[in-house]
Amino acid sequence: MAVSKNNLSEQVTDDLGKAIISGKYQTGSNLPTEAQLCEQYSVSRTAVREAVKMLNAKGLISSKPRQGIRVEPSENWNLYDTNVLDWLLHSSPSLYVLKEFLQVRMAIEPQAAALAARNGNPELINEIKLALEEMDKAARIDDASMFESDLAFHTSILQASGNRFFAQLKEFISTALSVSIQHTTPAKGNRLSIVDEHSKVYTAIANGEAERAKNMMIYMIDEAMLFIDQEIAKKTA
Repeated sequence: MAVSKNNLSEQVTDDLGKAIISGKYQTGSNLPTEAQLCEQYSVSRTAVREAVKMLNAKGLISSKPRQGIRVEPSENWNLYDTNVLDWLLHSSPSLYVLKEFLQVRMAIEPQAAALAARNGNPELINEIKLALEEMDKAARIDDASMFESDLAFHTSILQASGNRFFAQLKEFISTALSVSIQHTTPAKGNRLSIVDEHSKVYTAIANGEAERAKNMMIYMIDEAMLFIDQEIAKKTA
């Protein structure tokens, strides 16, 4: 079956994005020319140009006449782009990226939990409850994964906050949580204790206890932050 032009562009974008973020291409350096990229990936100029447009939109490169395709400094990268975030999280300094992400979560999720408690939308709070129930089921089965239900729990709280800006961070939070959970869940060991922590957040939201919901979420994120700090310390010792 033939591979579509869009798929080819996405493949080139993915490969080049990972290469830039991993440091294969340094800030200020030039990527290969269009013609060289066409040869390297065995794709058309159209596919390469689409890939360049996508990387440009993500802030990883700039492309101007006589300049070529130049790698932009990391300050210009769009960290809210889920592809960029995913590439960063799977790069070598991923623990440092995770720490920054946890700091973002600390600024957002406790407030989202408090808002969810204040809003008291029964339908949206029930979504949090359903995710928690799935987490509990998975925690009691040795080989079952809590991954999807854990993600659903956190993103349901963003939705229940009633804040449209928080709700639209769903994909961003999901992308980073997918890596964060893989690091922190095994470290905590007891899966039922993880469910219990989440349960305290849910109960506070369901009871309309905004301040308690906020504090329970702070505690949960702070625990993850402590683990990441310990892992960073081990690597730098």
